[in-house]
Amino acid sequence: MRRLFEETRINGMTLKNRLVRSATWEGMCEPDGRPTPKLRECYADLARGGVGLLISGCTFVCTDGKGFPGQMGIHTDVFAADMNALTASVHDQGGNICMQLHHAGGQTSAATIGSRPVAPSAVAVAQFSESPAELSVKDIAGLVALFSAGAKRAREYGFDAVQLHAAHGYLINQFLSPLTNRRSDIYGGSVENRCRFLMEIYRGVRGVVGKDYPVLVKLNATDNLEGGLGPADALHAAMVLDKEGIDAIEVSAGTPASGDLSPIRAGSVAGKQEAFNLSLAGVIKKAVSCPVLTVGGIRSIEVAEEILRKEDADYISLSRPFIREPGLAIRWQSGDRTPVTCISCNGCFKPGLKEGGIYCVVDKIARKSMESSP
Repeated sequence: MRRLFEETRINGMTLKNRLVRSATWEGMCEPDGRPTPKLRECYADLARGGVGLLISGCTFVCTDGKGFPGQMGIHTDVFAADMNALTASVHDQGGNICMQLHHAGGQTSAATIGSRPVAPSAVAVAQFSESPAELSVKDIAGLVALFSAGAKRAREYGFDAVQLHAAHGYLINQFLSPLTNRRSDIYGGSVENRCRFLMEIYRGVRGVVGKDYPVLVKLNATDNLEGGLGPADALHAAMVLDKEGIDAIEVSAGTPASGDLSPIRAGSVAGKQEAFNLSLAGVIKKAVSCPVLTVGGIRSIEVAEEILRKEDADYISLSRPFIREPGLAIRWQSGDRTPVTCISCNGCFKPGLKEGGIYCVVDKIARKSMESSP
């Protein structure tokens, strides 16, 4: 029987437990994407806190793929020393770090990247801030090469794994979705064609990092949008990836346009809206041989343990709880089984936009109150 606190392996990477810090945009990098000492300390805190695997914030593979202020970039060799220091800060605390490779596609703005956003098709849909330009076949080949180059750098800089971001309405997800992919060439139409971009990226990445290096994917099991990627096509993508040797699949759902069914839902607390993507993860788990991570609203150790006991997933991914409690893993392992203190208010992301880094605003207010008490 799977246990939350046991040693496991994903390809060549050994993990001390089954808790994963899911990729979380921190807003702690320089405008050009260079990681800062502030981000190093954030990652060191997470590793010190005992999480089995730390997946970095989404990291753009080229400047026109940047989606957020303060986002990390892996598009240049100029950041080598900073990247080496970043991975060392995790390894020095006994942790593992995976880089998430990302391109925002049409889900960004000209104000952010300085040019018109690009996407599979030039269609204006809800999650795009403006109508994007359609990528040519030559452009697509160039992007595949940029993902490979980013993965090669990540391995050279000491990252223990890479993850392809194929969820939440970003570029790879845009190719998978019939809502955003209206192409009539080999990259559009059938589910096999819509999966082609993802599979070319995976093969390119695998080719540069080798068979012994973990390559993961974050995959939407559904976009929760009418006309978008649905469970059947997502299952097809998962099975093709599994057949070709993907090392693990993190199952998520939704896009920023999905309303109450977006990837980041308010109000998830212990006993309420917990593990809201679990049924989707379970379907994929039954169809693939590689490990499956489930993410989305898991807030109690009892639910985490039950997921593993029933083998609905192999790893438990959390995001917002680790913003408030970077030491959550150690707390649970020590016997304190209290649910996470995160109340899923989403207030943590606002400081990332305005103050150069996310943090739990509720916790900060509580600490200030305590300090000012007589």
